[in-house]
Amino acid sequence: MFSDRIEAGVHGRLFVAEVPSTLENKPIPHAAPSRLPRAKKSLGQHFLVDRGVLRRIVEAADLSPADVVVEIGPGQGLLTRELAAQAGRVIAVELDDALAARLMEEFKSQPHVSVIHADAREVDIEALVEPGTPFKLVANLPYYAASPIIRRFLRATHKPSLMVVMVQREVAREMAAQPDEMGFLSLTTQLYAKPRLVCTVPPGAFRPRPKVASAVLRLDTLPRLALDVDHEERFIEMVRAGFSAPRKQLHNCIRKGLDLPPDAVGKMLAEAGVEPTRRAETLSMAEWGALYRAFKRLGPAG
Repeated sequence: MFSDRIEAGVHGRLFVAEVPSTLENKPIPHAAPSRLPRAKKSLGQHFLVDRGVLRRIVEAADLSPADVVVEIGPGQGLLTRELAAQAGRVIAVELDDALAARLMEEFKSQPHVSVIHADAREVDIEALVEPGTPFKLVANLPYYAASPIIRRFLRATHKPSLMVVMVQREVAREMAAQPDEMGFLSLTTQLYAKPRLVCTVPPGAFRPRPKVASAVLRLDTLPRLALDVDHEERFIEMVRAGFSAPRKQLHNCIRKGLDLPPDAVGKMLAEAGVEPTRRAETLSMAEWGALYRAFKRLGPAG
């Protein structure tokens, strides 16, 4: 994972940096604070070293002394230190044993900073932040785990009010794409949040350098789904079918992806007001909503 992640907190009121029992993990071997652990390729670690990018991330998070911030992958703590200075409470979730131990040692005198040794893909979100407590998420995510982590927090019952994440540049662009360029990831992100590309980040901003460019993306989570969808999994199943064969016409993708007869697909598209020869990437969010309503009425499970 990119190991510099954002941590946050809430000034004005300090919180004791205790690890909830439900989040306790195996003992972490002591890591000497004077030595920085080397990046682990197995965890996809690339440590952020560019302070200009650091400032852009912090600015995008709009931090105040009242904020609780969950930081995924704090790594060597560069971003964590800045967040700890600006937010009232910081909860840093680190998978790497040695880095977690080092951060626990560094921040033990700052009671508003908690370091949790856990995997963000599995950690109990409601054990991190008490239900009903607003929080923000800031993360420098590893390429291999970025989409699952973002999806998990966006779809959580207790979700952040906003997320500022570092991801691969192409992933950020797809999440923020508009009609004519949208993909499956665009739709399934924008169903839950409004994305905004903050900045692109060159490989030289990290040590070690990754092979591809990155980008900082802000996601403002929506108070309710962007569409009136009564069954998220069915909607996502339909969207997945629509994007199952890039550059092919929508009626063929829907027919094959959902295993529907041609006449049923024709009725769905006609009722939704979508030309059958269009391609999935050209549809707006509203048109996907109309197509889903037709799918419910005319599809085999509707």
